[in-house]
Amino acid sequence: MDAQKTDVNQVAESTESTECTGGTEMTQTEEKHAPFLPGIVMLVLLILLSALSAFLTVWGTGHAFGGVSVPGGEYTVFGAVVCWVLAIVCWVTITFIILGLRILKPNEAYVLTFFGKYYGSLKKEGFYFVNPFAIPTRLNTGESGYQFTNGMAIWKPAKYKVSLKATTLSNEKQKINDQLGNPIEIGIVVIWRVVNTAKAVFNVDNYNEFLSTQCDSALRNIVRMYPYDLHNGEDELSLRGSSQEIAGQLRNEIQKKVDVAGLEVTEARITHLAYSTEIAAAMLQRQQAAAIIDARTLIVRGAVGMVEQALRELNENGIVDLDNERKAAMVSNLLVVLCGNKDPQPIVNSGSLY
Repeated sequence: MDAQKTDVNQVAESTESTECTGGTEMTQTEEKHAPFLPGIVMLVLLILLSALSAFLTVWGTGHAFGGVSVPGGEYTVFGAVVCWVLAIVCWVTITFIILGLRILKPNEAYVLTFFGKYYGSLKKEGFYFVNPFAIPTRLNTGESGYQFTNGMAIWKPAKYKVSLKATTLSNEKQKINDQLGNPIEIGIVVIWRVVNTAKAVFNVDNYNEFLSTQCDSALRNIVRMYPYDLHNGEDELSLRGSSQEIAGQLRNEIQKKVDVAGLEVTEARITHLAYSTEIAAAMLQRQQAAAIIDARTLIVRGAVGMVEQALRELNENGIVDLDNERKAAMVSNLLVVLCGNKDPQPIVNSGSLY
């Protein structure tokens, strides 16, 4: 009975562990500095060991074949074997030193693993010596191996260094519906860089493709929240009229999505914004009509003001006394003259006004 309870408890614990690791949560790898020694010190030691191993090899060979005796009268072969063993030890040490030397240029980093476990990162330029068994992690950039260009196969070596430089990502233009359902074409450019090498290498398979996909997703989410343009003087955000605010929201949206990959988005800008081709002509007519209405409204307001001023000055100066019917005719004629598209043709009335 106790054995059955123990088995049940083990199964329950195993199931709980599987649920915790099998959900959306994943192991987060925190970046740490890899232990190292100055490379120049190990280089000097490498030179000294090389000279010592060469001396032991030559001296051991002379010990065996040159008839040189050893202290105490032992056989010369024993002295040669000792020298050769010490030389082999030196050469093995030299090999380990060579395997542990690492050189980094500015804005480059190594992510090291020690028998499958994260060992640490080297992010500062310089000459280092690290554990020879701590090997750099190969980056999955999708560009290594044979690449066919113009019918020719070109071999590209695998990359092991993570670039910390600011990089520009410019995806292809996308066709997305805005808040009003109008299809628009939009393109963005994103400036980013790697700030956490461990997350960039271990948390995602390919951080370049991951960033590209998240940029497209964030762009769709932002564009669907706002209209392309505002009409009738609405005081809201729009894609065309509020590019700075939209770009800021877009950068924040992308940053939240790529934090898991250890990336920092420094800037996101809209580089292309236009109506889709199937509605571009109709939207152009709508913009032209809106512009014409605004221009006509301004003209009518100015004409009404001019007519009002003319009637007021005629009345105040006593130039002519007009009844309501003649005032209405004068207003009609002045508005036609002031608001017409063409220049008016003058007509001289030689008769009476009544």
